Amino acid sequence: MKRHIPNALTCANLLSGCIGIVFAFKGDLTITAYAVLVSGIFDFLDGFSARLLKVKSEIGKELDSLADVVSFGFLPGVVMFQLISQSNFTSPYLPYTAFLITIFSALRLAKFNLDTRQTEDFIGLNTPMNTLFIVSLPFIQRDYPEIINSTIFLIGITILTCWLLVSEIKIFSLKFGTSNWQDNKVKYIFLIISAVLIALLKFAAIPIVLVLYITSSFLHFRNEIES
Repeated sequence: MKRHIPNALTCANLLSGCIGIVFAFKGDLTITAYAVLVSGIFDFLDGFSARLLKVKSEIGKELDSLADVVSFGFLPGVVMFQLISQSNFTSPYLPYTAFLITIFSALRLAKFNLDTRQTEDFIGLNTPMNTLFIVSLPFIQRDYPEIINSTIFLIGITILTCWLLVSEIKIFSLKFGTSNWQDNKVKYIFLIISAVLIALLKFAAIPIVLVLYITSSFLHFRNEIES
């Protein structure tokens, strides 16, 4: 029975992603953002439970990637599609460029499954973090509509995130091999600062957290090389 628990959690991730997509097409991007959070929790728990129960499997690995293509690939593509559709300068076809995010997310996940360098950490931005960034944009739009309603800005964000997904930038995973402070100092500091920012700014903090994540990863791996 226990070997089915991780796959059940992966399916819950997929279901939450599907619900988020339905609300995204309806234009309710707030519910979509919360669906992404739920998907992210299930995505963390499926891997955690597989390691805890020692029931890792090839089907679990493949199912996880398939679920992620929906929750962290198609879903952010739909959110960006809606944002570009509502922007200040568009055409009937321009919003479809948003689905480059879906394509590059799929490429990123396929690359992850085959890249032996990514067993402990990531090469390129992981899809859950990218999705959190995309779904934070409607919340920022409330305070800075002139920026988020800019078609040029949104197309630029689409291109930038696509590049980050398949880039060679090394980014740390939030899996902890040990709880030792010295070995995980940068990770702990990142999590503490991120928690404070999210508590204060909620979804609007995500772009800052993303920049902090990439910067912290640079410092983390530089410290590893120096030590």
